[in-house]
Amino acid sequence: MKPPPEVVQAANALTSWISGVAMETQKLSRSVASLLEQNLAGKSKIDKAALVGLDELSRQFLTNNTFAVGAGTFFATESVEEGGRPWEWWSRKESGAIGRLDFDLTPGSSRYYNYEKLPFFSTAASTGEQTFWGPYVDYLGFEEYILTFAAPFSVHGNFAGVAGCDIRIKDLEPLIMPTLRAIPGDAALINASNRVVLGNSGRYLVGERIKSGSPDQHRLDLNVPHLGLSLIYTP
Repeated sequence: MKPPPEVVQAANALTSWISGVAMETQKLSRSVASLLEQNLAGKSKIDKAALVGLDELSRQFLTNNTFAVGAGTFFATESVEEGGRPWEWWSRKESGAIGRLDFDLTPGSSRYYNYEKLPFFSTAASTGEQTFWGPYVDYLGFEEYILTFAAPFSVHGNFAGVAGCDIRIKDLEPLIMPTLRAIPGDAALINASNRVVLGNSGRYLVGERIKSGSPDQHRLDLNVPHLGLSLIYTP
């Protein structure tokens, strides 16, 4: 069945917007890699001196991309010197001020943030490609539904971590909901795990896993490489 023109238009609009976020994330990743290689000056492990300037990259990203609430870098622990900080992540407060977001990296702690096991990091590390994770409730940061875009980077030819950004669902809604509502009937943006990122009706709730195979449900993949996003709709 050929998709209705409203669905095609919506898919193109979503593809364009998400591709823009992906491009900004990749630019941040390249800037991080370039700065680290310059700061390391031949050293093999990322130390405190190598982090100089990374905060400004995150601040600039958040200033230029107001859709994001957080941005920064997570390092592969093996690339960081012993006792070094394995992340530089900055967030926008409700006041508009930008500050560093801290995490508990103590194994066994109730708020232990084992980021290397999370999809935004582990998938990028194993594939070398950009990743999309969410929506998920960020209990260790904003404690609400967010999305994370991340892109891997290498230093001196070796994988060293990911750079990326967080977007709150409540900030995403005014940006893409008009596009979804232009589709006649029920429709939703879906991630690679068949979970709803955002829907235009109560039929599709954020975070809900969609069962495939419904005869009245159609799917149109978005042309954004590696992110696994699609648009589902009911004619």
